[in-house]
Formats: sequence, C-alpha cells, structure tokens
Amino acid sequence: MSAVTTTERPAYVLTRAEVRAVDRVSPNFARITFGGPDLEDFGTPGAIFDSRIKLIFPPASGVLPELDRGGDDWWGSYLAVPEEERGSMRTYSVRELRVTDAGTELDVDFVLHLEPGLTGPASRWASAAVVGQELFVIGPRRGVTAHGGVEYAPGTARSVVLAGDETAAPAIARILEDAPRDLRGVAYIEVPVSADVLPIDAPAGVEVHWLPRAAGQQHGAELIPAVLAHLGDAHTSVEVQDIETEELLWETPGFSRLGEEIDTADAPADRYFWIAGESGVVTTLRRHLVKDLGVDRSQVAFMGYWRRGVAMRG
Repeated sequence: MSAVTTTERPAYVLTRAEVRAVDRVSPNFARITFGGPDLEDFGTPGAIFDSRIKLIFPPASGVLPELDRGGDDWWGSYLAVPEEERGSMRTYSVRELRVTDAGTELDVDFVLHLEPGLTGPASRWASAAVVGQELFVIGPRRGVTAHGGVEYAPGTARSVVLAGDETAAPAIARILEDAPRDLRGVAYIEVPVSADVLPIDAPAGVEVHWLPRAAGQQHGAELIPAVLAHLGDAHTSVEVQDIETEELLWETPGFSRLGEEIDTADAPADRYFWIAGESGVVTTLRRHLVKDLGVDRSQVAFMGYWRRGVAMRG
C-alpha cells in the first residue's frame, strides 16, 4: 500500500492537550496555554486567521471520554459516547500557535462570562483551570489547507473593517497578526472594561479601536454606533435588534445559514467587512450595513458567535 499523501490526510486532527500555563491577562480574559505530543500535528502557524477550533471539556466526573484520535470521524466518535460521559463541546479561536524545537504550544483566550445567565461550562472550566488538566482540541491538521472554519476571506479588497465584541477579540487579533503587513483598514473591539484592552501586533495601516462598555451597558452599546459612524451613518443611538429565531446569524460571501442566495459575480473589491459577536448585535449591524448603507453582501462576513440568554452548544 502506498504512503498517504498530504492531500489525503484528514483535514482535522483530534488532540489531547494538557494545560501548561494559566494567565489572567485581564479582568475578563484568561489565556490558557496548552501543550503535549498530540499537538505536533495541529495547525499551521501564520495561516490561522479566524479558524474555528472545538474544545471538549471533561464531564462532571472529570474524566475525558475515550475517543478515536486516529481516524477522520471525530464527530461520530464523540457522539458514540453516552451524553453524561462525553463532556461539553464549545467553539473557540486560536489566539496564538507556537512551533519550536521544544514542541507545539497553543494559546486560547477564554472570556470569563461568570454572571448568572451568561456563564457556561467553558467559562467555569477556564476560571478554575490549573496546570496539568487536560481536554480535547479539534482543529486543522498541519499542512492541510483544504479545511473549513476560516471565514476571513478579503479577496482583492483594498481595505478591511473588522468588528466584534470580546468573544471575537481573539479571532480579530489572530487575523491581524496573520495578515500581510501592508493590510489597510480598521478594527473595532468592544470589551467589558478598559482593563480588557490587550496588545495586538496589527499591520501599521490598520487602526485598532478598543471600546470599553460603561457599567450596565449591554453588548453593542459602543460597537454599533462606532462602526456606523466610521461608515458615515448618522445613527448615534441604535437599539439591538430582537432575534425571532433560534438560529444564529451566519453569512459569508459563500454561505448563508438562512439559505439565501448571495450573488458574487459583481462583488466590489474596495472594502471587506468581518463582523462577529453576540447574534443580536451582529444582526443589527447587518441590517444597517446591507439595507441602509447598501453594502454588498458578497463583501461581508457576519457571524453570530453567541446569543444573549441562550446557552450555546457545540
């Protein structure tokens, strides 16, 4: 039997990763560093962008399930485990991936939503994480480019607009740090408090604006008017749109979760938008950009990462 070529390898790798360090980088962010021999086949440095990864947290017993890490059906292997034993799966972004002679290390920034109604198994786990604990990480296999999960695709656009709340901050940071150094544009990142402003090695031509919320403000209170003002919209006070469906908004130049057709034949090439975060905020911005300002949908990625008041799964 001939050797398996790179293109034939499974696009994703299921790894068992160990906590190597826990750093409370700000009041609402915990940066957790993972390592271990399984990570040697995980991710390609410099080509991460907003690639989504899955984390599987231990169940109440604290014991990770036995999963098939050698095949390409990690999802089927996970579902085959009784629900009470399989633990919780959540979606995250890579903050940093380091590959050195000493091995591979993965940094994930966790937002510590610990208030009643906002918290979940990931925040609770991250808030109490200690060195030596383990979980599963599912992500792109090193050297395999044909995998999903990367929505950032500016194409020939001459400038970008990136916008999101604290849950999108790690992805925005990774996009900017992986982007060509001649990229031009602007990024708006809304965070709970000013102490949550974190360093980003952005290209010189990208202005990064951190937008701390005032006490008691809802998500989007700072982000929405800032983005619209940048685009010349006169709205200074915008109510976050109510969501009437359980579906999160997820629409990119090549995909619509709602099944809508997106015409990319005559897509303009001057500006590209990437907007992610709380679903109601993202929906509100989508409405203003597409309907009020006439931004072409084929140049926009809108992604509802989470929805206020709803415990997201997967």
